[in-house]
Amino acid sequence: MKAVYTQGALSDLDDILSRLKSVNPLAAAAVEHSVRATVARVEQWPRSARAVAQWKKGNVRVVPLVRYPYMIFYQVMDEWIEVLHVRHTSRGPWKGALG
Repeated sequence: MKAVYTQGALSDLDDILSRLKSVNPLAAAAVEHSVRATVARVEQWPRSARAVAQWKKGNVRVVPLVRYPYMIFYQVMDEWIEVLHVRHTSRGPWKGALG
């Protein structure tokens, strides 16, 4: 399956990477690489991540980045993966997950 990023997910990534680049450009590059690798893994195994129980539609899943404190929320569509949100784990629960 192919991943498609929502505008919100692209905005999340832009914010995260911009903040990291201002402090540590190497860390920003590493996080970006980890996001790409994680999404590529999800494209191969879309149902491998845990489902978000609070999501009413039931098809939203969340996968953590390896080594970095971020979570990627996505949903499995008929023919693609829709990346919905990228969130730092120190933030409160994502209200979008309540559907």
